[in-house]
Amino acid sequence: MRQRLLNLVPQLLVVLVLAALAPAVWAAWLGWDQHRDVHPDGSTTGPYEAWQVIGLVLTLLPLVYGAASRRYIAGAVLGITVGLTIAAYYDWSDDSSGLFMVGVGMVMVGSLVVTAVVSVVIASVKREGSPSRR
Repeated sequence: MRQRLLNLVPQLLVVLVLAALAPAVWAAWLGWDQHRDVHPDGSTTGPYEAWQVIGLVLTLLPLVYGAASRRYIAGAVLGITVGLTIAAYYDWSDDSSGLFMVGVGMVMVGSLVVTAVVSVVIASVKREGSPSRR
């Protein structure tokens, strides 16, 4: 029993570290841009540009790779998902339309699915590429 608990400590540590790093990465890429762009026809876009979201994803990818390649798949998935969900909630909670929870839910489900798929692919590629242990 004690050995099982000791095996969970690194996984839990990965969850906590990634849950702390994901909002920091969100703030670096998305947190500073809070205004919408108004076009000449009156339509609005934003507040984020595509390059900001791509930058966020590309910055999180090495963190997911580091955890998944060491077989901390649950830590990678839960840490990134929790961190991005918290960041989205904090960033969007002042929305006057009341629909921010729909967006937060989409961030949560999207990051959960994408991080899970990427983590499993990374772990399986690393397993196939490493020499077998006997």
